[in-house]
Amino acid sequence: MEARHLRYALTLAEHAHFGRAAGALGIAQPPLSKQIADLEREVGTRLFDRTRQGVFPTAAGAAFLSRARRALDEITAASVDAARAARGETGRLRLGFIASALLEPLPDVLSRFGRERPEVRLELHEMATNRSTAALVAGELDVAIGLGRPRGVGAEQLVSVPIGHDHLVAVVSSTHPYAGQSSVHVEQLRRQPLIVAPGEDEPAVVAGLRTLLGKDSPALSGATVARDVHTIIGLAACGVGVGLGPSRMLTAPRRGTWFCEVTPRTPLPDLILSFRARDRSPALNAFLDTIRKNCPEVGAALDHRLGPLGPQEEGDRAATPT
Repeated sequence: MEARHLRYALTLAEHAHFGRAAGALGIAQPPLSKQIADLEREVGTRLFDRTRQGVFPTAAGAAFLSRARRALDEITAASVDAARAARGETGRLRLGFIASALLEPLPDVLSRFGRERPEVRLELHEMATNRSTAALVAGELDVAIGLGRPRGVGAEQLVSVPIGHDHLVAVVSSTHPYAGQSSVHVEQLRRQPLIVAPGEDEPAVVAGLRTLLGKDSPALSGATVARDVHTIIGLAACGVGVGLGPSRMLTAPRRGTWFCEVTPRTPLPDLILSFRARDRSPALNAFLDTIRKNCPEVGAALDHRLGPLGPQEEGDRAATPT
């Protein structure tokens, strides 16, 4: 039994006449009569009474047609759902990100993605860069945003593009001696209690601080460790010490704090968007399209890496992804 048999039976019931039903279906009457007879043999009972007044469903036929109508509706819905999933309008996207990405650019990107793809289920996981890289390689995430290019086992399987550039800034309590200063010199930081990200979570950042302050700097070895930029700012507001973090912290001013530039200006690792080169997820394609719309410079980098084909075809190429 095929879907066309169901359509034939429903059309015949609607028109109550083999000739008119055949015309509506765009076929000749004899093939329609044969298909209905074949269907009745397969079902094992007569589905239609053929009378002088017309062709009408039997009791068995009425029961059959009720189910047939629902079955065709489900087939149509399945086709629609499949097409929507292929366009990235439904499905699931698993995103891992560091907290500072919530300052910029994630708010605008996620807001737009939610408006344009409301039926894509977003699974958001805040996690450190090294953890998100491992989860991405393991297939537990679809996309990750972290600091610095992914490293370690499997990183060569990833496509990575920068989506933000940062330099080091300091944040202090409004009662701190540095409050009111436009900048603070690195030599001054060596004599201050510091608040920094954990080295095991953000090794690229801490490596930069060690280069800046000295590998065996007492200020670093005795620093208060904070898991994200929001905690760094909060602890600085409490007078715990001088918080050091990315310049995107400037987009999140907090009452009772003061931000200073660090001199000499010290670049931090780029904010990096990564995904598996062989990922064929339409939801990922849709997310990358949103990135292109919101961040044209990132879109240009994606187009340079992937070309017009998108990440699916990129995975079929032999080129190295990172």
